[in-house]
Amino acid sequence: MKQLSFIKRSNGSHWVGDGFPVQNIFSYNDIADKISPFLMMDHAGPRIFPPTQQKLGVGQHPHRGFETVTIVYHGGVSHRDSSGGGGTIGPGDVQWMTAASGLIHEEFHSEDFARQGGPFEMIQLWVNLPAKDKMTKPGYQGITTEQIPNLTLADDAGIARIIAGSYADAKGPAHTFTPMNVWDMRLKAERTLTLTLPAGHTTALYVLHGKIKVGDQVVGSGELAVMEREGIELAAEVLEDAVVLLLSGQPLNEPIVGHGPFVMNTRAEIMQAMQDYNNGKFGQIVAG
Repeated sequence: MKQLSFIKRSNGSHWVGDGFPVQNIFSYNDIADKISPFLMMDHAGPRIFPPTQQKLGVGQHPHRGFETVTIVYHGGVSHRDSSGGGGTIGPGDVQWMTAASGLIHEEFHSEDFARQGGPFEMIQLWVNLPAKDKMTKPGYQGITTEQIPNLTLADDAGIARIIAGSYADAKGPAHTFTPMNVWDMRLKAERTLTLTLPAGHTTALYVLHGKIKVGDQVVGSGELAVMEREGIELAAEVLEDAVVLLLSGQPLNEPIVGHGPFVMNTRAEIMQAMQDYNNGKFGQIVAG
């Protein structure tokens, strides 16, 4: 049975641009070695935005060496990048962007959401790439909610949307460079969540809303339960109806050197990334 290692709480709140009020739950500066291949997680919202004609979000900025994964719970996000990728995602949809060798992208509230206003909430993950893939070609996966398998968990504990990885006979639509599970779960109060996960993989449960109990520790909204790597069985008691994101993956066991929007394996590679970006090698976003 997997044992609870520790509970990680927010590093604090800040705005990303003028459209994303986030709580940073973890980053490559704190527990990335313990939760590899996951580098960072921001929880944006929940927040009510009034209707507006303004373009709220974050403008053009670079990335290299990893992937960004955006999961929308409420609201809408429009994305464009210099690899030619882009699109608009709404509730239940996922954007999986592979920055890899480098690109520039921008993210704004979608036009429809901005015009109507309302509740906004999303998760953004940064997923590390192995050293051999950090300089591969950038890419973009726009995953709609209809493409994501929606399965009933054992003992009717709730449902799991399999974004990446697999559960029972279902496989998530996201292409990943290394084995991992990213599941969006809606759990029922007074049930027990029981899962079997690959041996040696890192595992964490992030509670967006509600309350669960892992071992003898209560994990509430905005908290991340990080498990020991030993064992394959995971159990959690659901104390209140809960929205929980499961992250589990094969650790890379490689050096992590990050600087702002770049995450590589050495300081020299970070310096090269900065030089390449300043020299225009990350491309341009085509106006449209």
